[in-house]
Amino acid sequence: MFAVLAALILRPVAFKYRSKRDSAGWRSAWDWALFVGGAVPALIFGVAVGNVLQGVPFELTPDLFSRYEGAYYAKFIGLLNPFALLAGVVSLTMLLTHGAAWLSFKAEGVVAERARRIGTVTGLATLATYILAGVWLAFGIEGYRILGEVVTDGPSNPLYSQVERTATWLSAYGERPWIAIAPVLAIAGMALTVLGMMKGRELSTLLFSKLAIFGAISSVGLTMFPFILPSSLDPRSSLTVWDSSSSHQTLFIMLVVTAIFMPLILAYTAWVYKVLWGKVTEADVTANTETVY
Repeated sequence: MFAVLAALILRPVAFKYRSKRDSAGWRSAWDWALFVGGAVPALIFGVAVGNVLQGVPFELTPDLFSRYEGAYYAKFIGLLNPFALLAGVVSLTMLLTHGAAWLSFKAEGVVAERARRIGTVTGLATLATYILAGVWLAFGIEGYRILGEVVTDGPSNPLYSQVERTATWLSAYGERPWIAIAPVLAIAGMALTVLGMMKGRELSTLLFSKLAIFGAISSVGLTMFPFILPSSLDPRSSLTVWDSSSSHQTLFIMLVVTAIFMPLILAYTAWVYKVLWGKVTEADVTANTETVY
């Protein structure tokens, strides 16, 4: 967590200070800072998803206090297990591919060509690791399911539910076959992204990359539903969407806040895209060396 926070803080600082000195070494150092600031969170978020799919070693007491097993260092080292690291690689390569697709869309010349070349490699890596993770999830990771009738309007107490481990998470696809559309979108979207990179296409490549990300993230949520945080120590302590929801009053307040501020955010975002519309050319960079380069 500290690594993620440090990386997130590093990014805006790097953007601010990169152009403060006309020195190749100075700018290269801040370029690496930007890379680390983007790569570390992408990797760690994937590692977190990989651990959630395996179940987190916690349990709830009768008073609903949570207890996490193990010492602090053991907790961290235990999170860096092979499947979680594989999920982290999926996340990292997927976002690298999307960044390359965006850069090829916004840049031109050598920069766009290099982005397409790198994006092709990371896209193929995403396809390979995502499929490998799916096979591992199907045959090597136990899933969870709720026994009996699901009470969606009862007290938010996970201990009232009966939960058991199952042979695989993919049993959800037998119960709800329609959710298979998510991994299909992920694989097909990334394959089309790679093809677009190789063909030099821009807009369609970016859109297919978005589709792949949507499919990959949705496949995790739909596979795990209704679980949000399974417990490997005590399956009954696993949190579901109903156990994790806020009260009706809190949800209504957030609805009002969203209704007020969402239009403002959309308007601001649309204005930013209008101002930054078009490609960044070599002439733009040359004319704004103090800010752009």
